[in-house]
Amino acid sequence: MQTTQINYAGFWIRFVASFLDTLFLALPLGVVIYFVSDGAWFDWAQYYQNIMYALSGNAQKALAMQPQTSLTWEIIFEISVLVVTILFWRRWRGATPGKKFVGIKIVDAQTLGDITNTQAITRSLGYIVSVMTLLIGFLMVAFRKDKRGLHDLLGGTVVIYEQDSQEEQATLPKI
Repeated sequence: MQTTQINYAGFWIRFVASFLDTLFLALPLGVVIYFVSDGAWFDWAQYYQNIMYALSGNAQKALAMQPQTSLTWEIIFEISVLVVTILFWRRWRGATPGKKFVGIKIVDAQTLGDITNTQAITRSLGYIVSVMTLLIGFLMVAFRKDKRGLHDLLGGTVVIYEQDSQEEQATLPKI
């Protein structure tokens, strides 16, 4: 049996994919939810005022006057992002628009096959853990040989380049 060297997706390519997903998934969802909430999600005027304070050199005042947000609408936003992300993972076999654009995808760490719904949800919730560890869960990607972050370890996933997934699956024995 021929084995293929797996080309794991590293920190920066994953960062670019996440940035693109923020632009093309999270931002549009945020705009929709903001308007559906009729502005109740957060006080945009207060955010704007804080930006103006910060730009004028009064960062202390900007930080002292944090805008109020609606926890209900924040939860609706977070669940919407989770659901849309999982729908893309299922539709595009482990890729979101950002990952698809840069040619990477999420696969099962053991089989290099498609991830399950349980893995998708666990990995998504693992993002929270990766953030709560002062982003160390994300920075792990830069230092691990297999380029797995804490959320990947929790979900049993790995991010690889798409062509590697096709090549590896072609070399796996058929059962």
